[in-house]
Amino acid sequence: MPKSTSEVAGVNTTILIAAASLFRRRGVRGTATREIARAAGVLPGSLHYRYATKERLLLAVLERAMVRLTASVERAIATSDDPLTRLRLALRAHLRDLLAADDSVYVLLYEWRALSEPALAEMLATRRRYEELFVRLLEEAMAVLPLRPQVDLFLLRQFVFGAVNQVAMWHPADREPDIEYIADQFFGLVAFGALDIPVEPLPPLPPDPGDVSCD
Repeated sequence: MPKSTSEVAGVNTTILIAAASLFRRRGVRGTATREIARAAGVLPGSLHYRYATKERLLLAVLERAMVRLTASVERAIATSDDPLTRLRLALRAHLRDLLAADDSVYVLLYEWRALSEPALAEMLATRRRYEELFVRLLEEAMAVLPLRPQVDLFLLRQFVFGAVNQVAMWHPADREPDIEYIADQFFGLVAFGALDIPVEPLPPLPPDPGDVSCD
């Protein structure tokens, strides 16, 4: 009897969860597809039928992570109409999913480099849609806040994402994260650096002396 749509979807989810776990622990290059099939409880041929190559499987893992992140942020921001509150809620939701037990988000952050150029282009197109959600939230918040005119919103967004994403690297895995505290601390640090507060100019750096002798 052919499997139902829900059964097929369940098998696919099991495969993606197993793949994400192995990719996170061993890296994409250090993981064989037969190991993924064994962990997921499926035959290698069944895995190959669904995902012809390990790269297609990696792309599916990354797509699943993006879908989960997007849905989580959208649920969070739907609870408020205030632009600043929505931005803070989005930051909390992103951080919560980043530190959750699901390995796919971690793989999204650190294993995308294993993709070939064509596959990378696919992944970046998917990631861009998620980033555009934050761009819109940032622009909505900045429209009602006294932002300094010289602040570059692209660099601000890259700074925030870079700092928040690194939490997955330094936060102790055996300690329960205080998502709200960490997210609010990041927001406070960024906001008070971005709002219209006078900043004294710095003197230029001294010239680089070049190679310094160890003698």
